[in-house]
Amino acid sequence: MADPILQLLSSGLQFWIRQQCQSVEQLELQLHGSSLGLLRGRLEGVSLLARQAIFSDLELERVELRSGAIAVQMGTLLKQQTLQLEQPFSVSGRVSFSGPGLNRSLATSHWRGLADQISEALLGITPLQQVRIEADQLIFSAAGLDCSTRPEVEDGCLALRAATAEQRYVLPGDPNISIEQASLGAGLLELSGSAKVTP
Repeated sequence: MADPILQLLSSGLQFWIRQQCQSVEQLELQLHGSSLGLLRGRLEGVSLLARQAIFSDLELERVELRSGAIAVQMGTLLKQQTLQLEQPFSVSGRVSFSGPGLNRSLATSHWRGLADQISEALLGITPLQQVRIEADQLIFSAAGLDCSTRPEVEDGCLALRAATAEQRYVLPGDPNISIEQASLGAGLLELSGSAKVTP
């Protein structure tokens, strides 16, 4: 990326993304657009690849995203100020979670309430003690009991359906996020969908 304006914007975007996360092991950005478009305050989009990221105490194994057009205030960047993103923009892509990462995430105080709601719905008891991935199943454990589930999508939200019983739990959704596909494989839970990002 030889264009100095694109380099400047890439640095600003990387800094902004890292500010939103507690940690990011690896972050790669590809900008789509032109210098002329940028000077007019418009970037055609951004492709992002991140590994080993933590966002709101949620461990993300791998994140692959592509944004729609982004309105950028280049004046602030040219004055070496923090990047300003004022208008919402769309994002689509997929996120992968590992079993150990999900287990650690659900054990944090931020997600403990959700973990116990899942345990109560699927096992009838709390607290949730462990979650793990085995083959094509997501297994929740509490008090020596296990419940094997398969992820599904229901009205844009992630649903967990017990493999051998009638129990199911639909995770609370975010109106700005729509999950379109959920799958298990290679020790990972993968979710695909789209979102509207409001800076």
